[in-house]
Amino acid sequence: MLRAVVCFWEGKNVIWYRIGESLVHTESAVSADVPALVLLTTEELEKRPILPGLENVLKHTPAVRGARFCRAEARSGCLSGTLVLPRRGKDGVRAAFGLLVTQNRVVLTDDSASLAPMLHRIAQEKRWTRGTVGQVLHDFFEELIARDLRRLEELEEQAESLEDLVLADGVESAGGRMNALRKETMALYRYYSQLDDVACGLCENENGFFSETETERFRLFEGRVVRLRENAQLLCEYCRQIQSAFQAQIDIRQNRVMQILTIVTTIFLPLTLLTGWYGMNFVNMPELSWKYGYLMVAVISAAVLVLGLWICKKKKFW
Repeated sequence: MLRAVVCFWEGKNVIWYRIGESLVHTESAVSADVPALVLLTTEELEKRPILPGLENVLKHTPAVRGARFCRAEARSGCLSGTLVLPRRGKDGVRAAFGLLVTQNRVVLTDDSASLAPMLHRIAQEKRWTRGTVGQVLHDFFEELIARDLRRLEELEEQAESLEDLVLADGVESAGGRMNALRKETMALYRYYSQLDDVACGLCENENGFFSETETERFRLFEGRVVRLRENAQLLCEYCRQIQSAFQAQIDIRQNRVMQILTIVTTIFLPLTLLTGWYGMNFVNMPELSWKYGYLMVAVISAAVLVLGLWICKKKKFW
């Protein structure tokens, strides 16, 4: 299996897995009458490799380049689509996979080398009485969402700590974190909505590839996706509430600033009137020639200032 992963990273081989009592990696192609899974990259897909059992439908295998959302559509003799996950790799690009399903084949295209470890886990953990394409596909989709509930719980914990920070008036450090959290929750909600459509397409079983038991398992998977979507939706609404609290804290802070400016203006307005009055310098103003005129104006100004502060304090303006 390690050799298979290395080859996939190097992009030199098409990787084959035989579907039996478990998922088994093989060194060579599997015959058309035996259920199998094929893993390859977009570059290898563009070379149009000869793959037994896929001669007529390989052209419908979607490349992952330019994929923007999850989808699945039934075609003549196959089911094809793309899966775009909300998580990003080290290069900052969202993980994306191409999918093609036939009666005996599952074809996956992956340019990020992230599917090989996932398939390795399925091979190590899953055992079937009689492995089928539908069984492998179900376990693959279950593996996609296996850790998503824990991720939603982590995001909820982040939202709770962010709410506490906002209510503690820490708006300076909360803005960037809140935007990142809101974007991630919205991306998860869109992802689960699209994945729900994919699950519905699998449940419809338009090409008749799956048994009734497998179709019922896809319905159970759809139910899990719906619950994850509902959790993501609740988390989005929670983020909106935090956004409202964040905006309320900003408004409160602005109101405090305006209150201080109003108090300062109210206190100094009489002094402005006083200085304007005595700044006219008319010839017959008696205070201009009085030796205590300057002192009188200073005392009156101080008294007005103290009186204004006392009134503001009594009215509880601060």
